[in-house]
Amino acid sequence: MASNSVKISEGHQQRLSFPVTHPHTTLTTPISISEYLWGNFTTSPLPTTEPEQEWTDVLATILKASAMIFIIIAAILGNLLVIVSVMRHRKLRIITNYFVVSLAFADMLVAMLAMTFNASVQLTGKWMFGYFMCDFWNSMDVYFSTASILHLCCISVDRYYAIVKPLKYPINMTKRVVAIMLVHTWVAPAVIAFVPIFLGWYTTDEHQRFRDKHQDICDFKVNKVYVLVSSSISFWIPCTIMVFTYLAIFKEANRQEKQLHSRMGNAMLMSHHRNSSEYGNTNGDVISSSGGSSKTLTAHEVHHGDMGIHSTPTKDRNIIKMKREHKAARTLGIIMGTFILCWLPFFLWYVITTSLCGDELCFCPDIVVALVFWIGYFNSTLNPLIYAYFNRDFREAFKNTLQCAFCSLCRRPPSDLDALDVRRHSLRYDERTRSIYSETYLKHIDRRRSSEFGSSL
Repeated sequence: MASNSVKISEGHQQRLSFPVTHPHTTLTTPISISEYLWGNFTTSPLPTTEPEQEWTDVLATILKASAMIFIIIAAILGNLLVIVSVMRHRKLRIITNYFVVSLAFADMLVAMLAMTFNASVQLTGKWMFGYFMCDFWNSMDVYFSTASILHLCCISVDRYYAIVKPLKYPINMTKRVVAIMLVHTWVAPAVIAFVPIFLGWYTTDEHQRFRDKHQDICDFKVNKVYVLVSSSISFWIPCTIMVFTYLAIFKEANRQEKQLHSRMGNAMLMSHHRNSSEYGNTNGDVISSSGGSSKTLTAHEVHHGDMGIHSTPTKDRNIIKMKREHKAARTLGIIMGTFILCWLPFFLWYVITTSLCGDELCFCPDIVVALVFWIGYFNSTLNPLIYAYFNRDFREAFKNTLQCAFCSLCRRPPSDLDALDVRRHSLRYDERTRSIYSETYLKHIDRRRSSEFGSSL
């Protein structure tokens, strides 16, 4: 009996090891006898098992990699499609599309030289390319992103002169001026990209010493002077110019549209008044006197010429050109709005966390930082989609280019879309000319036969 009993002294409880059953496993936990008898013990919840944690990490990595690869491939192929379509179709070779092609080239390089390195860091969690390539990546990121923004600014200026000051547009926007603007657009970003980054002017001394010791980490830590200068050149100044130019563009476009509708309404009232006055004359004053014919002709000219309704080919071309300019302005306005929505979160985070409150007071999780980066990158993917959806000329050019790219039977050289329009217009012109000549010839034959019949009588 004594050998089977457990003696517990006062003030001391002997702790024994009893098996404690857990839903997932059985643990051997050291507890006291009273805790065991009365059930007065708790067990901490088990952490997630390693297979489940690994499966969650693998799934998150697959989803993240799929999204990044889709954005990169769509940006490269979409902007390449823009470049090839403009090269293949002469109808798209206008002044504005010079900026569009250069913008597509900048967006494509953003995808190739900026997104790819960022994706490798996001997927692996470390920098694997060395000290020099870290500076190269940061320089390429700043350079091509700034170049893309400056291209949009140049496009807004081009649309401003085309719609608000159309008489000065052929004088101010020549090919030479466009070439100078494009050169400045590609050269200016180098001032804030290559020089300060490779010379170390962009960051603090503390971060520079950290980089020397940890070359497997590539963080873009900037000082307050650089963040103010770079953000102003890359975003705030171009964005301000774009906002004011497009406000002036939309204001002028609305004014022209209202003026066009008012002219059409006045033309319809004058036409109704003229028809009612002609209906009141019994013998038709149109052919009774030369004065009536001149008044009718004046009304006809006002109705068809001054009112802007299918008067002459020149008037028709002006109306078509005005509508095309308005559509182009709307498309590029949507591009500008998309650009602001994509890049504004990044530059707000960039300025606030660096110059206003710092990383300590305005701490952002790594997932938020990655998200604002990739929302900005996604703008390079959206531009070709906007062209295809809102611009009919680009949509037809994309369709034609893709058909020739994926159709194995398309072995003949590519034909221009405007060549089809020229052939259609020429056919219509030939039909109209043929009908006019045939009617004139038939009238001449009828007169000749009537005169011969009268002479025979």
